[in-house]
Amino acid sequence: METRGRALRADAERTVRTILEAAERVLAADPAATMEQIAVAAGVARTTVHRRFATREALVEALATWATERFHQAVTAARPLTSPPLVALHQVTANVLQVKIGWSFAMSRTAPSDPEAARVHADVLAQCDRLFRRAQEAGLLSADTDLKWARRVYYALIHEAAEEGREIVDVGAVDQLAARVVDTLLHGVGAPVQPLPRRTVGGVGSSGRDADEHPGSR
Repeated sequence: METRGRALRADAERTVRTILEAAERVLAADPAATMEQIAVAAGVARTTVHRRFATREALVEALATWATERFHQAVTAARPLTSPPLVALHQVTANVLQVKIGWSFAMSRTAPSDPEAARVHADVLAQCDRLFRRAQEAGLLSADTDLKWARRVYYALIHEAAEEGREIVDVGAVDQLAARVVDTLLHGVGAPVQPLPRRTVGGVGSSGRDADEHPGSR
């Protein structure tokens, strides 16, 4: 009986996951989609969906909770507290992009006021804070970097990358987006600063002007 009970629970969990995955696809395309449309996409009877989720609102709430759990797992799986900082930064970025791209509707419905969502986001913030401190200690970020500002820039970059990657289905493409986010965070988008003209005999720089007249020489 115990084995049969475990099998039934596993089957029920698979059904719930199938419904949630179908709900994400359908609602991302049409936020006004009905329970019946979700049932069709999931390949189950409408009564099965209603048995698992009493109302459409309950389904959306469960979807947001599911996405929050995936988000938390995405960050933790990258081992931000133990992996080399650069490796962890790239893996966190790639994992989070996978969730934000694959669960865009659900992530947009996550309520900050929900106690579980608040707990998860607080833990993610703590892990990211530690990762950025480790990155600074490793020399990836300059010693005078404002880490709070750096994290805000990083979150904005991830948001923009996720928006760009809505149509992506290839994992390799997501990995490239992650690499772009990390590269932009660490190196920016501007051209490298050019060195000032060298002084030559007589104090005349390569520009032909007296070096003392160059703004950078003072």
